[in-house]
Amino acid sequence: MKNKLFIILIFFIILINLNYQVDAQDNVRLMLDWVPNTNHTGIFVALDKGWFEKEGIKLKIIQPGGNMSVEQVVGANKADFGISFQEWVTNARVNGVPIVSLAAVIQHNTSGIAALAEKDLNNPRDYTGHSYGGWGLSIEKEILKSIVNGNGGNYEEIKFVNIGKGDLLSMLASDKFDLAWIFYAWDGIQAEMRGLDLNISFFKDYQHLVPDYYTPVIISSEKFIENNTDIVSRFMKAVSRGYNFAIHNPEESAEILLKYTPESDPELIKKSQVWLSSRYQDDAPYWGRQEYEVWDVFGDWMYQRGLINNEFEASSAFNNNFLPGNN
Repeated sequence: MKNKLFIILIFFIILINLNYQVDAQDNVRLMLDWVPNTNHTGIFVALDKGWFEKEGIKLKIIQPGGNMSVEQVVGANKADFGISFQEWVTNARVNGVPIVSLAAVIQHNTSGIAALAEKDLNNPRDYTGHSYGGWGLSIEKEILKSIVNGNGGNYEEIKFVNIGKGDLLSMLASDKFDLAWIFYAWDGIQAEMRGLDLNISFFKDYQHLVPDYYTPVIISSEKFIENNTDIVSRFMKAVSRGYNFAIHNPEESAEILLKYTPESDPELIKKSQVWLSSRYQDDAPYWGRQEYEVWDVFGDWMYQRGLINNEFEASSAFNNNFLPGNN
């Protein structure tokens, strides 16, 4: 009788332990850079497929706010992970914000300067004497200056128009300005849908003037990484799985993203996803990999143009060690 009671007791202890292991999850906060879009698809795929849960993570996705940037929020450990961009990570680190990039969401820069095809602005030198609609950021001015002057144009003769919160493509189509910086996976696809024929000078085609850089990236803080290496590893495992699924299954991935963004235009999401999926990894050996040279060269470019006040140490700005493909 005692043996039976002992066996039953052991059985219940095992059950309780198993239930604890299944139910026990680490609460993790991820802050987006903008409204959910196809840059974020891998995250929502992993969430929908239960891959975060499988890794023992209960994920909370936070929308960006107006008071603090993603870099400041993550650097202050108010969020555990975030979506940022190489240029902002570089600037933040130079100014003492201890954030680290853990993965390149897209392997190469997919943005560029666009103009209506009818204006016949086929080369950045042709931008001389025309108007540019932007947000007045120092980096956009320096990029524009580099590709215009580097192609024999005159940056000083370009008129700047502040877009504010207006619809970029509508303003471009109605001649509010002649030129605009667009991200093709979103703005370029929308332009196609609206029947706008654009000439685009992609930055990747002018790397001798503006080095390639990662946009966007997934970040965390040095403190969180140091104190929670296991969580970071499990989080990145789920995220990597999500993006690898999106690479090979763009249609299904678009449907998943739409489940979480019912207010989005289904046609835009589906077309954007098909265009972007093959560009997540592109020519990298695995999704998310970052190269020292990309961080170093672009950091030097920013420093030389006064976009950062001190020289940039690239080696500590990124970390590939938590990417499954690196192991």
